[in-house]
Amino acid sequence: MAIVSQKVSDLSGKQGTDKQFAQVVVRQHPDIDQPKALDVLVPELKAFTDISDTLVILEVTMPDNTKQDMYVPLEEFNKAAENMPQVLKDARGTRGRLPGTKVNGG
Repeated sequence: MAIVSQKVSDLSGKQGTDKQFAQVVVRQHPDIDQPKALDVLVPELKAFTDISDTLVILEVTMPDNTKQDMYVPLEEFNKAAENMPQVLKDARGTRGRLPGTKVNGG
């Protein structure tokens, strides 16, 4: 007697071997309070449209130091300022010293 192991897609219920599956981790969704893993057949990944090229991810720190992540379509983000590409180019970085900062009074 042999035991045969088959994975089943969480999306379609179709069976396959380990090599036919991708693991998809849902990190944030309104219906869950912790990340969840889905077993998905590779061809089924086409059901998910990747919008990462048109999505801006913001980290907002409020005056009381609470933080919130925001996900904004690129088109909407660019409407926030008349020349957003230049605004971003001129913005200070998040690492190192602030522009104009001098060390040891020099």
